[in-house]
Amino acid sequence: MGVKKVILAQPRGFCAGVEMAVATVERALAKYGPPLYVFHEIVHNRYVVQDFVRRGVTFVQSVEEVPAGAKLIFSAHGVSPAVWEQGRRRQLQIIIDATCPLVEKVHREVRKFATQGYWIILVGHPEHDEIVGTSGEAPERIQIVADIEKARRVSVPDPERVAVLTQTTLSVDDTREIIEVLSQRFPKMITPPKEDICYATQNRQDAVKELAREVDLVLVIGSSNSENSNQLCRVARAKGVPAYLINDFHEIDPMWLEGVEQVGITSGASVPDRLVQETADFFGRRGAEITNIGFIEENVHFALPSEVSNPS
Repeated sequence: MGVKKVILAQPRGFCAGVEMAVATVERALAKYGPPLYVFHEIVHNRYVVQDFVRRGVTFVQSVEEVPAGAKLIFSAHGVSPAVWEQGRRRQLQIIIDATCPLVEKVHREVRKFATQGYWIILVGHPEHDEIVGTSGEAPERIQIVADIEKARRVSVPDPERVAVLTQTTLSVDDTREIIEVLSQRFPKMITPPKEDICYATQNRQDAVKELAREVDLVLVIGSSNSENSNQLCRVARAKGVPAYLINDFHEIDPMWLEGVEQVGITSGASVPDRLVQETADFFGRRGAEITNIGFIEENVHFALPSEVSNPS
């Protein structure tokens, strides 16, 4: 193997919302014990989910799958009011909300604009857990736009009263062209606040842009259902650097490394850093120098839900 140097991107891995959500499940297990139920994957990472499953956590796609009286946690991606109501009707013992505060902020904005009579265009992927939950706040007033083509075709009853919001895990770069198309079609529309974009998504994409200047290949560690992990691959490829999404170092194809001397490694916002370190060690054992490039220091932390803030 000709890889001489491996550069680890900074920042990478867990964001504050993921840290909070994972810690919520950890604390709930310690405080209440299994069985514990989580609505949707707590975060989109195979290893995090599998570890919790081994310890007595069951991930469900419907509240109806949860036995009456059981303990339920809502994932970081947020849920609709209808799901909350289903949980109450089933008289679930404890409902803990681990929704990322950035996602909850967009939920509040949907409720505000809907109350004010605006028609809401929600930029994001229709099947993503976050969009499903957010759109459930006012389904009769929301249109989901996933790409430029849909932005060119979307229609609303009153083009003079349009508000645009976005999936938090998209970056400013991801949404720029879509927002521009919508702005041309709806000149009076209210655009999403910059702070609605997840700081971690933007920071990790900016780091990959810098990383791509230094390396011949980028490896992104993350699960295939992680939107922000997939976006990191796209960012690197847009800079002309081959990029591959892998769950861990076992999935590295030696063919990718032919003629490659410098490899960059990053990870999605729901990826434990041990997977990055194991991948770095894979190259280190083969003689590669391991270095870090730091671009941005993140000091964001979110409080745990009150139900688990006291571990005793």
